[in-house]
Amino acid sequence: MVSDPAQTAALRPRIIDALRKVFDPELPVNIYELGLVYDVIVDRSATVGIRMTLTAPACPAAQSLP
Repeated sequence: MVSDPAQTAALRPRIIDALRKVFDPELPVNIYELGLVYDVIVDRSATVGIRMTLTAPACPAAQSLP
């Protein structure tokens, strides 16, 4: 558990860097630059939430997301 605000704030850019390495399976663009990620939230306990959308309502990749 991370309780230091500086450490939790430092997680957000690292998470965004990781998201930039995730590419849409049908397009040669990462999901962050494509605009599919709306927000990255890191709370005080370092729990991460990612608010995002898919490229299409029937996107087959949706089945592989938790």
